[in-house]
Formats: sequence, C-alpha cells, structure tokens
Amino acid sequence: MHKLLELQSALLKEIDKYEKIVTERDEPIDWERVHISSCAKLGYLMAEKRGVDPILAASACAIHDYGRIITGKQENHAEAGYVPVQEFLKKTELFTEEEIKILSIAVKNHSNKSEVGNPIEEIVKDADVLDFHQYGYKMNRAEQQARLDKLLKKL
Repeated sequence: MHKLLELQSALLKEIDKYEKIVTERDEPIDWERVHISSCAKLGYLMAEKRGVDPILAASACAIHDYGRIITGKQENHAEAGYVPVQEFLKKTELFTEEEIKILSIAVKNHSNKSEVGNPIEEIVKDADVLDFHQYGYKMNRAEQQARLDKLLKKL
C-alpha cells in the first residue's frame, strides 16, 4: 500500500477513535476527515511544483491538525499536537526518526502563518489556508488572510 494512503487510513482510524472520546469540538469531526485529504492533495501538488518531497509534504499536510483531532479545540492545537503526533507516527512505522522530526515540527509550527519556516512547513501553511478558502471558511486572523492573498496572486 502507498505510504500516504497508509498514513491517511491510520489517521482516519484515529479520528474515529477520538470522535467517541472527545464529544465537544470547535469544528465538526467530518471537517477533520475532509481537511486531511484535501490538504494532502494540495500539499502534494505544491511540493511537486516547489521541488520538495511530495509524499513527505502531503503527509505533513494530512497530520497538521492532529492536535485538534485529539483535543477538539482550535486554540493551541498546533502545540497540543506536537508530542502526540510523534507517538502516532512512530506507531505507523511509516517514517524514519528524521522524517518524524520534520513532520512534527510542521505540526507544531503550522499556525504561525506569518513566520517563514522550512519548505515542508510553508507547504502545510499554504495548503491549510487554501483549503479553508476553497470550502468558504473565513480567515480569522490577518496573517492567515495575508498568506492566502499572497498565494492566490501566485496562482
């Protein structure tokens, strides 16, 4: 099975698990299911265009909201997902220690939309705002809107 498919399958099982455990959520649980898939697709395409490993970028995009999946809360979800996503990724046995480090840092930093990070982080941030935009979500913070505006001008 393809690495990205295996990751998303494992992540969907996590969402199913946490749907039963965490009943109060800032976003509907179905949004998490849709968002992991569409962000991964966007991230894959962006990575190919930017010369970045598309599987690693798409994987980072798929897991970036792990903190919100396990807590149900938007506030501080990036930081909340940092350590738990490392444990999740280790259990999947799909990634090396170095890849897990890259992926978990992307999770931790993806909400800092105005800060420039490594190429994987930047793809996650861009895929995140573009996905919100395509589903009609409003950007709650000026830094999100600024990133979206810059991205849309490039497209």
